[in-house]
Amino acid sequence: MVWKQLEPTPPHVTYLTLTSFLLLYALFSLMIRNRLHLSEPPLATVFGIVTGPKALNIIRPYDWGFSDDIIQETTRLIVGIQCFAVGLELPDGYFGQKWRALLVLLGPVMTTGWLICAVFIKFLFNTDIGTALTISACLTPTDPVLAASVLSNSQFSTRVPKRIRDLLSAESGCNDGVSFPFLFFGLSLLTKSTAGGVFKKWFLVTILYQCVVGILLGTFLGFAFNWLYKFSHSREMMGRASYLAFYLLLAIFSIGLASTLGVDDFLVAFCAGRGFSHGGNSPTEDTRLPVIIDLMLNSAFFIFFGAMIPWQSFHHLESITPWRLLGVLALILAFRRIPVVFGLYKLNLLPSIRTATEAMFVGHFGPMGVGALFLAIEARAQLETDTSLPLPHPPSDLDPERQKTITMIWPIVCFVVLGSTLFHGLSTLVISLGGHFSRHEGERAPLIGGEREGLSGMIFDEGEDVATSENDGQNEDEADSGYRSFLRARA
Repeated sequence: MVWKQLEPTPPHVTYLTLTSFLLLYALFSLMIRNRLHLSEPPLATVFGIVTGPKALNIIRPYDWGFSDDIIQETTRLIVGIQCFAVGLELPDGYFGQKWRALLVLLGPVMTTGWLICAVFIKFLFNTDIGTALTISACLTPTDPVLAASVLSNSQFSTRVPKRIRDLLSAESGCNDGVSFPFLFFGLSLLTKSTAGGVFKKWFLVTILYQCVVGILLGTFLGFAFNWLYKFSHSREMMGRASYLAFYLLLAIFSIGLASTLGVDDFLVAFCAGRGFSHGGNSPTEDTRLPVIIDLMLNSAFFIFFGAMIPWQSFHHLESITPWRLLGVLALILAFRRIPVVFGLYKLNLLPSIRTATEAMFVGHFGPMGVGALFLAIEARAQLETDTSLPLPHPPSDLDPERQKTITMIWPIVCFVVLGSTLFHGLSTLVISLGGHFSRHEGERAPLIGGEREGLSGMIFDEGEDVATSENDGQNEDEADSGYRSFLRARA
C-alpha cells in the first residue's frame, strides 16, 4: 500500500514546513520588505502559530522533545551570532565617538525601563519584588535579532539617519549582555541571600567576572583573530569560501568559549565582533552571509516560537489572565522606554538625537525578542538548580513561592515577546502609511513602497551615508546619489 510508504516523522515535517515558508518569503522578499514594509519575524511568528498545535497542528515542538535546554542553547547561539554581527558592522572607531550616548542608553534608560516594568508586573500579577525584578530583567534588553530585521536590508532603513541606526544597533548588541546584572540582582532577592552573599555573587561574580572579564576576553579574541585573518588573507592563504564563513565560525567559537568559562556570552560575542572589525575587513564587508543567516536561522526560530507559545499558561495560574497580560504588554510598550528617552533628550544628554521625532523613534524602538526568551530560561535554571542548567520541571522540594515564580516567568515573557514581535515588526508599515497620508496629496509617493525620503522630523547630515536595500534592484551608488539630490532639492 502506498500509504505505508509515508513517513511524516517530526524531522521530515519540519523540513517541509520550514522550507515552505522560507521559499515563499524568498520569492517575494523584495515586495515584502521594500514595498509592504514588513520584516520576517512577525510573519514567521504568525506562520508558526498557524502551523502549530493551536491551529493546523503540523509543528509540535514540545511533542518532539523541544525542551528548555534546547531552547536555551538555540537562543544563545542566535543572539550571540547577532551580537557579533552588530559589533562587526558598526563603523570603525564608533565607541570612541559615541560612547556617551551609548552609556546613557545602557545606564539610565535600561535601569529606568527595568524598574518601570517591575512595578507593572508586581501590581498586575500580585508578585513579590524579587519576582517582579527578575521577570522585568528578562524584558529589559533591546533584542538584536528584531532590531536587525528592521534597521538593515530594507528600504525603510533608508529613511532613518545612519547615526540613529548605528546607535540602536550598538545598544541592541550590548544590552543583552548588560542585562545579566539586572537579572542576577532579582535572583539574589528571590534566593534570600545575605548582604555578603549578594555582594559576592552579584558584584564579584556577575559584574567583575562575567561582565568585565567577558569584555576583556571578547576584545582579546577579536583583535587576535583580526591579526590572524589579515595575516592569512594578505598572503593569499585563505580561499573565498573560507572567509565567507570565517566570521560565523568565530562568533560560535566566542560563544562556546564564553559559555565554557562561565562569562557573559553576549558581551564576549559583541566585543569579539568589534575587535575583529578593527581596521576594516573588506572581504567580509562584501559577503551576503549575514542575510542568509537572518533568513534561515532567525526566521526558522520565530516559526518555532509561534508554534511553542504556551497558550494554556496564559490562564493557568490565578494571577495570570489574558486581560492582565494584555494590560502589562500595553503598559510596557508605552512606558518602558519612550518617557525616559524623551526626557533625557530634553536634558541634552543624548547628543546623537537631535529632534523630538528622533527621540520618540528611539524610545519606541526597543523590541523584546529572542534575548528575553534566553534570559527567561536562564532565570528558571538559576532558581531550579542554582546553575545555568534548566530542568524539565521545577523540583518538588522547592518552597511554594519559588515554584510559583518559576511557573510565572515563561508565560509572561512569551506573551510580551509575542506582542513586541508583532507590534515592532508591523510598526514600520504603520509609520510608512502615516508618513504617506501626512503629506499633501500632490507630494505623496506611491502608497505601496518606493518612498526614499526620511521620516518626517528626522535630520540627515550633509553627505551622510544613507543605507540602501541590497535587493532593491538598483545600483547602490545611483540610489545614494539620487537620494542626496532629493534632499538638496527639498532644502
